[in-house]
Amino acid sequence: MTNERKPIIAIIGAGKCSKKLRDQAALVGRYVAEKGAVVVCGGMGGIMKGAARGAKEAGGTTIGILPTDNRDDANEYIDYIIPTGFGEARNILVVRTADAVVAFPGKFGTLSEMAFALKAKKPVISVSAWKLGPDVIQMDDPLEAAEKAMELAIANIE
Repeated sequence: MTNERKPIIAIIGAGKCSKKLRDQAALVGRYVAEKGAVVVCGGMGGIMKGAARGAKEAGGTTIGILPTDNRDDANEYIDYIIPTGFGEARNILVVRTADAVVAFPGKFGTLSEMAFALKAKKPVISVSAWKLGPDVIQMDDPLEAAEKAMELAIANIE
């Protein structure tokens, strides 16, 4: 991908989750970073922290768009911290920044991000998250979801 913009993959989901889900998010973050993409997330804990950790372990770049106005609220794996002070309204920024979205289980914040992504015509891959109809690609395997997200993101920017 010489002289081309790197794909940006949003990885979204619960701010508090099991170690298993956090590790699955790390697999996605690692995979997309290894393939040259940037990871964008909400920059906090849970799925966001797992995704950012995986990306950093692979030498990738991470962006955290925080709901708070305090840079110190970002997890330690975030390279570019964007403190918004917008609360949940920052969810729009997370998905608008991305070329594709991988959604893990979460609550209404995750649901809103998925809805905003669909409204913006961004590809959404759900890894056992909300089932929102035929416009959301449902997958159980996080690595398959990461592969699909990369494929769709690259197609989105070409």
